[in-house]
Amino acid sequence: MTEFDIVPPEAIRAGDATDAYFNRTVEALEAAETNPQVVAEVTASQFPSGDWELFAGIKDAAHLLSGCDIDVLALREGQLFDGGPVMRIEGPYLEFCRLETSLLGFLSHATGMATAALETRRAAPDSEVLSFGSRHVHPSIAAMLERSALIAGLDGFSHVAAGDVLGREAGGTMPHALIIAFGRNQQERAWEAFDTAVGEDVPRIALCDTYDDEIEESLRAVEAIDGLDGVRIDTTSSRRGDYAHILKELRWKLDIRGHEDVDIFASGGVEPELMRELRDIVDGFGVGGYISDASTTDFALDIIEVEGEMATKRGKLDGTKQVYRTPAGEHKIALEEDDVEGDPLLVPLIENGELVREFDIDEAAQRAAADSELVGFGESED
Repeated sequence: MTEFDIVPPEAIRAGDATDAYFNRTVEALEAAETNPQVVAEVTASQFPSGDWELFAGIKDAAHLLSGCDIDVLALREGQLFDGGPVMRIEGPYLEFCRLETSLLGFLSHATGMATAALETRRAAPDSEVLSFGSRHVHPSIAAMLERSALIAGLDGFSHVAAGDVLGREAGGTMPHALIIAFGRNQQERAWEAFDTAVGEDVPRIALCDTYDDEIEESLRAVEAIDGLDGVRIDTTSSRRGDYAHILKELRWKLDIRGHEDVDIFASGGVEPELMRELRDIVDGFGVGGYISDASTTDFALDIIEVEGEMATKRGKLDGTKQVYRTPAGEHKIALEEDDVEGDPLLVPLIENGELVREFDIDEAAQRAAADSELVGFGESED
C-alpha cells in the first residue's frame, strides 16, 4: 500500500498500468510462441465528423513507447483533427501490447482538456484567459491539465507544482480565504496586507465580492491600493443576476472616477457562452471546471494488419492510412498510397525505438492557433 493512490511512473513505463486482459493476451501469445508483426492505428472516429478536437498527450505517449522495437507515426502536438487515425504503430505486437491502456489514457484525457481549453480561447480571443481548474483534478495530473491549457493558447495557470514540471511560473493573487481571515468589513486590511507582502512582479488584483456588493467593494479597493492593476469578480452563480449588466455598471463607475486603467477579471463557473457575452466588457477570465471537467476523447487502438495481411475488425476501416490537411482546411483521410493534395499529418515520432521528435509548448500553441484559423474552429458559435 502507498500513502497516496497514485500509480508510479515506473509501473506505467513497465506496462503494469494495464487492463488485465492484456496480461492474458501476453500469456497466450507467449505460450503459443507467437508474436506477429502488426500495424495498429489509434482513432477516435473513422470518418471526418466535423467535430474538431485538439490533439494533446503525445509527449507522455511518446516517452511511454520509446525504447520499444517499433516505428510510430503520429499527429503533432497542437494539431486539430476530426476523424481518422492520430497515430500508427508498426512492430511486433508484444512490444506494446501491455502499454495500450496507458497510451490511450495519456491521449484521451489530455485531448479532451485541450479541446475544451481551445473552446475558451476562441470564445475570447483578445482577452487574457487563465486556467484555474487544478483544484478539480487529482494533483498527480495537474501538469497534464496545465500543459493542455497552454497548448490551446491560454495565457497562464495557477498550479505551482505544475509550473515546476513545465518550467513555467504559476500565477495568481488572492482567494476569498484571505479576505475572510481578516474578518467582516475588514476588506481593506486584507487588500493592503497583500499589497505589502507580495513581490513587485505579482499583479495587484483585488478580489471584490466577498461580503458586499461587487461594485461597492471594487470602488473601495481602488481607493485602498495605489496603482491597483485590476479587480476580480468571482460571484457565486446563484447571486449573479444579470452578470453582464453588473460588470458593465462596474466598468462605467470605475471609468467615470478616473480608473480606466483598472482591469476587470471574471471567474467562477466561466464557460465559452458566458465569455462571448462578456468579452467586450471584461479584460480577462479565469476558467476552471469547463476545462478540467471536460469529457475525455474516446480513442481506441485497433490492429489493422497482421504479417502484411489486412486484419481489421468489423466497424473499422481496412488499409494503412494517412491523414492530410488540405489547402481548404479539410481533414482528409486516405490510404497511404493515395495521391492527395495537402500536408500529411501523420509524421515520424519513433523510429526503430528511438524518439525522433521534440516537444515545445509554444510551438504547439502556435500550431493550434494556426490550425484553428484554417479549419474555422469555434466560428459557428460566434
